[in-house]
Amino acid sequence: MEKKELFLPTINQVQDEIIEEFSVFDDWMDKYALLIELGNSLEPLDAKYKIDANLIQGCQSRVWLEADYVDGRVHFRAESDAVIVKGIIALLIKILSNRTPDEIIDADLYFINRIGLNEHLSPTRSNGLVSMVKQMRFYAVAFKAKNA
Repeated sequence: MEKKELFLPTINQVQDEIIEEFSVFDDWMDKYALLIELGNSLEPLDAKYKIDANLIQGCQSRVWLEADYVDGRVHFRAESDAVIVKGIIALLIKILSNRTPDEIIDADLYFINRIGLNEHLSPTRSNGLVSMVKQMRFYAVAFKAKNA
């Protein structure tokens, strides 16, 4: 039986969908509620991955990020003990998981500004967001180097 290639929207198509989803709401309390809902939709991370080595440095909350490299693509799983942060990592996973290392490294994550996330996060959460993106890109660079 022939292996069927699944259609995968581009990173920018996924970002545009997220921007559209958030644009429905004018009030940031509603946008936070959407973020929390997205975080709650994340599959719980297996306890074996909730180790110090998987904790993202630079986040005020605890965020565990685990990555696997399968068939040339990076797959992310994560969890956080803070509901808003869990929503943010859920967005990043939605955009960056199941991508090639180059796609992750080269991604322009413009959705952050377009939905106003950068303006509505506390400085510590903004730093955490930057740390999450850095860690995801670090995994991509490491997988690329290892498989070059």
